Amino acid sequence: MLKEDRTAIILCGGKGSRLGVLGKRLPKSLVTVQKKEIIWYIINILRKNKFNRLILPTGYKGNLIKKYIRKNKFKLNIECIETGRNSNIGSRIAKIIKKVKTKNVLLLNGDAIFDLNIKSIYQNHSKKNFDLTFLSSEITYQYGTIGMEKGKIKDFKRNLVYDSLSIRKSNKYKAYNYCGMSIIRTQILQKFVNIYKDNENFEQTFFPKMIKKYFCNLEKITGFWHSIDNMKDLDMVNKKNINKRKFIFTKKLQKKLKKFVQ
Repeated sequence: MLKEDRTAIILCGGKGSRLGVLGKRLPKSLVTVQKKEIIWYIINILRKNKFNRLILPTGYKGNLIKKYIRKNKFKLNIECIETGRNSNIGSRIAKIIKKVKTKNVLLLNGDAIFDLNIKSIYQNHSKKNFDLTFLSSEITYQYGTIGMEKGKIKDFKRNLVYDSLSIRKSNKYKAYNYCGMSIIRTQILQKFVNIYKDNENFEQTFFPKMIKKYFCNLEKITGFWHSIDNMKDLDMVNKKNINKRKFIFTKKLQKKLKKFVQ
């Protein structure tokens, strides 16, 4: 038995409409960065952070993701579940949430490359019994803005960069950028997706309600993180010096995992 099971939901259903020809040919998660697929980076860094189960709700060209996972043999419990080509985020999560058996779950988008110590953030979330932990980056992206006042989370705005700027000008609020990753109590997530699964903008509905009713936390991430939403992002991250060795699951790490799995 694992001392602590860790499950992640990697949202892989989206179409890379702003990635030109690449987006028509491949799902975003299979777009390559420096000769490796985005999902390769995500799976390997989660494995290094001792996540032992990954659930991938797929949609656009989901069969390609399933074939890729089967071919690469990551030696990890990975389940690809088809959730419909045109499904929104809420309905995708609703179709797979019963597969999650852990108290908390990491929810993340399948279109970002990162090298973060998620393990320590997850442990802090569990130890302090938070219901929701946002992961925040310094880079502004489309995922949303988290407003804070006197150390407490006050609101969440989706897709509104100008909200971020206006909040920053306020003396009362500080603004932080949501990087598309959060740790959520599974029972609460299940409750909300069942209610709002048909809502086109699930995060804009779900997160503000969580903030009002539940014990929420924000963790400012340190380390490499970059989302890939368009060709400009792809060109930028391809120029960065990414040390792929950090993402490789070495024999030394395998030995550590054997001690972890007893």
